[in-house]
Amino acid sequence: MGTIDKAIRIVVALIIIALYLFKVISGTWAIVLLVVAGIFVFTSFIGVCPIYSLLGITTKKKPSTH
Repeated sequence: MGTIDKAIRIVVALIIIALYLFKVISGTWAIVLLVVAGIFVFTSFIGVCPIYSLLGITTKKKPSTH
């Protein structure tokens, strides 16, 4: 997982958490989004997205060959 991908996931997770804390989201949607936020944070820290792995997607930059 690339650096930009990780950063975007962390920012999205922080936005979801803020929306919950400021009571913009609640109920079932809040729970679902908080779970998503948790998954985003976890996958950002480990640097691997299981869905990307299954689909053969990578967001890492390829090393320069020169």
